[in-house]
Amino acid sequence: MLRRLSVRDFVIVDHLELAFSSGFGALTGETGAGKSILIDALALALGERADPGVVRSGREKAEVSAAFDLSRLPDIRAWLTEQDFAEDEELLLRRVVEAGGRSRAYINGSPASVQQLRAVGEFLVDIHGQHAHQSLLRAEAQRDLLDSHGQLGVLAREVAAAWKTYQDLAKTLATAKAGSAASLQERDMVSWQIRELEEIGFRAEEWPELEAEQRRLAHAAHLIEGAQYILAALSEGEGACENRLADACARLEEMAAVDATLAGSLDMLVSARAEISEVISLTRRYADRVELEPERLREIEARQEVILNLARKHRVEVTALPECLARLRQRFAELSRAADVETLEVQTQSARDTYRERAARLSAGREKTASALGAVVSEKMRELALASGRFMVALLPLRDGVEGSANGAEQVEFQVSGLADDAARPLSKVASGGELSRISLALQVAASQTAAVPTLIFDEVDVGIGGSVAEIVGRLLRQLGRTRQVLCVTHLPQVAARAGWHWQVSKIARAGVSESRIDVLSGESRVEEIARMLGGVALTDTTRQHARELLQTL
Repeated sequence: MLRRLSVRDFVIVDHLELAFSSGFGALTGETGAGKSILIDALALALGERADPGVVRSGREKAEVSAAFDLSRLPDIRAWLTEQDFAEDEELLLRRVVEAGGRSRAYINGSPASVQQLRAVGEFLVDIHGQHAHQSLLRAEAQRDLLDSHGQLGVLAREVAAAWKTYQDLAKTLATAKAGSAASLQERDMVSWQIRELEEIGFRAEEWPELEAEQRRLAHAAHLIEGAQYILAALSEGEGACENRLADACARLEEMAAVDATLAGSLDMLVSARAEISEVISLTRRYADRVELEPERLREIEARQEVILNLARKHRVEVTALPECLARLRQRFAELSRAADVETLEVQTQSARDTYRERAARLSAGREKTASALGAVVSEKMRELALASGRFMVALLPLRDGVEGSANGAEQVEFQVSGLADDAARPLSKVASGGELSRISLALQVAASQTAAVPTLIFDEVDVGIGGSVAEIVGRLLRQLGRTRQVLCVTHLPQVAARAGWHWQVSKIARAGVSESRIDVLSGESRVEEIARMLGGVALTDTTRQHARELLQTL
């Protein structure tokens, strides 16, 4: 659910820090106070289009941050891990819009694309009303809601998997039939390439070893000459370094016996003599080991040439040749399967039968769920002053000649009749903003036990209603708030009085500039706001008493 919303320099908002509660909350205030601005700010954090006009006059940028509790949303946490974002029990979405028009997005502190914000936002919040963030109008959201309500999600995923298996096999079969000769020719060529790579038995780690040995053998004469020179300088003849160091040590030892301050110098000279002796010993052993091996050098250079030629031939780095061999083996296996047309035909038919069987079960489940959901939503619509309307879930056949899809054998479309006329039409083409909000409410109440989006926001669900219907809207929102987080922007006191928590938005002038302000209402302050909504500016004891009565009905 939504935990916190931070808004800075957004339209008429200077700076707001809001902490949200669970359950049903109401947002009220005078027209123009900025109630919808908060929803626009949240929509921006959820990936809506950025308009530089939202930056507060005189400021460089607008910034919105929204924090969500993910403790009960493992799918989103898995998505964050998959997208390489930091994953925790809290998700932070942040959006910055500069006055010049540039927009930046962040997920858990890391730069993100607007598409990624929008993708994760679809799992977190549904905004119903005069706003674009309405998943109810998306075909895939309608299908998912129907499947979720009917507990058909597992079967729907099985259908998608069966479809992919069938399509992959059908494609392989078609390729095998259309180009069997070409496939056989390619298989022969791949087989020859595999044998060629296998014959050299090359390992990626072998290349630096070959390079090192080639350098040593190519410079063997120079290395032998250098070792002999070092030995001559350090250990041969009376003037050799080793002999002179021995004489110096003896002389310094005599001097240290007279002057103890020379003991340190003596220790260092002795150490230097020991190290020189070690260098002589190591160099002597090295000189004995190094040999001129022209045959071995030619052998190594010939192997290097073969390996380099193969790398150039396959257009890869030398160390990538083993990976190239693995890809060729995989391709050979694919071509071998494709060459067996009869086996492919049997496998493809079996996959088609599996898909059809699962798709048929999904269609049957959808038909049963569609009928039940349509009846429940239609009943709720009548309660919400849409008595002439009827809600239906249509299962439409796919285009002629199309056998199926990953989503099943039909398209799901929410339809309404009785609003504009008696004809059943798609929901998005019939309902006005206010009607759509109320239909959304009816749907969400009906599907509240199975739908996944944890936070619902209703804006202007009270358009064109009042009296007892307004009380029903409030009751339904409160009912929905038992399982979801619900925020409703409303002008109706009957709706606001049903809320578990209540905020008031007002507009104040500071230094001649308008700003939005939000107050948390409780006790008498809430009575005053409900009374204002009931009776206007001039409040009386009667309206206050009426407000108390509304609040006491909770």
